Amino acid sequence: PCSVVGICIPCLCGTAPCLLCRCCPSGNNSTVTRLIYAFFLLLGVGIACIMLMPGMEEQLKKIPGFCVEGHVNCDVLVGYKAVYRVCFGMSMFFLLFSLLMVKVKSSQDPRAAVHNGFWFFKFAAATAITIGAFFIPEGAFTTVWFYIGMAGAFCFILIQLVLLIDFAHSWNESWVEKMEEGNSRCWYAALLSATTINYILSLVSLVMFYVYYTHTDGCTENKAFITVNMLLCVGASVMSILPQIQESQPRSGLLQSSIVTLYTMYLTWSAMTNEPDRKCNPSLLGIIGLNNTTPAGKDHPVVQWWDAQGIVGLVLFLMCVLYSSIRNSSNTQVNKLTLTSDESALIEDGPHPENFDVEDGENRALDNEKDGVTYSYSFFHFMLFLASLYIMMTLTNWYSPDSSYETMTSKWPSVWVKISSSWICIALYVWTLAAPLVLVNRDFD
Repeated sequence: PCSVVGICIPCLCGTAPCLLCRCCPSGNNSTVTRLIYAFFLLLGVGIACIMLMPGMEEQLKKIPGFCVEGHVNCDVLVGYKAVYRVCFGMSMFFLLFSLLMVKVKSSQDPRAAVHNGFWFFKFAAATAITIGAFFIPEGAFTTVWFYIGMAGAFCFILIQLVLLIDFAHSWNESWVEKMEEGNSRCWYAALLSATTINYILSLVSLVMFYVYYTHTDGCTENKAFITVNMLLCVGASVMSILPQIQESQPRSGLLQSSIVTLYTMYLTWSAMTNEPDRKCNPSLLGIIGLNNTTPAGKDHPVVQWWDAQGIVGLVLFLMCVLYSSIRNSSNTQVNKLTLTSDESALIEDGPHPENFDVEDGENRALDNEKDGVTYSYSFFHFMLFLASLYIMMTLTNWYSPDSSYETMTSKWPSVWVKISSSWICIALYVWTLAAPLVLVNRDFD
């Protein structure tokens, strides 16, 4: 055991391409570093989830001054406040590194050593910031941080949209290439099946929205949201197969449109689940007839943190992080967003023996950023900062306390943030179709 600990110490205190011992994955410097930071973020997400588990409120109440009974309803607010503190610690850690890493050009910069190493000390710093956040006086902190979180989450949703559209185009291009190379019937059937399934799910969602989230004598906003987004999705789908679009982009098609349509339906549903009027916003448990939010002896409903909307949002977040970690460098649309060079890749096809040094029988990973970084360190941390805020809002269902701090309520700003992001999603997709026709002098290959 002592030898194993001794071997793995470089992984905690050294650089990302530490000795490739049993506890360190092989790969390029840039790859391992980003995976470790992603692990930091996912670890914070796990801790934030623990804060909402049943029984944790009694433990959190023991923190001096964290929640004073009599002034607020601690049974309702303590989990919400704990998630805000954990995510505050994570976001401040990544924001600090985002500012620290501005204009780092290569691994020869002294700041690059901080970015790529000293993991034990960075973990200790993130832990210290998070623990300290629990002792921030209440005051206006929760209200201000709610609006900051809402703005940051909106920005991260936009990043998700770019990744989604990039994924849709990459998926379609990959299958069309395979269809052209051989066995065209098989790949054509797969392409058609995936497209059909996406549209069927979207149609089923649309019907359920009209059934459960609208009423003949009210819910006007929901009717408008559903109808407008349905028409926009139909318009985008028709546009993707127009002769002019097909001529400029032969590989554009209904698969991309079906993915964008399904995601738009999700954003529409997510927006409606935050509508303040409970008659127009039934919970999933209420829809299936199992809703019981006011137990005997309780004056206020119990806040249901783990609802379907929050779980789906968390799954999409994990998929977004995974895709951004394994995507190939040929996806230049995301490269422009993340400021990644065209020659770099987050995960290479595999480590090549010539890229590693041998030292005492152990392999050492290649520092592939001596001549220049393969991605913007600063922007990478800023994306993780926004991701921390998105997780904070997702885990708390975009709720905020009422004026008396007795209950958690949904508010209209959360609804408009989500519904506007659905319109931006469609606008971004339509722009990827129309851009080659508008900017004729630009190469979009």
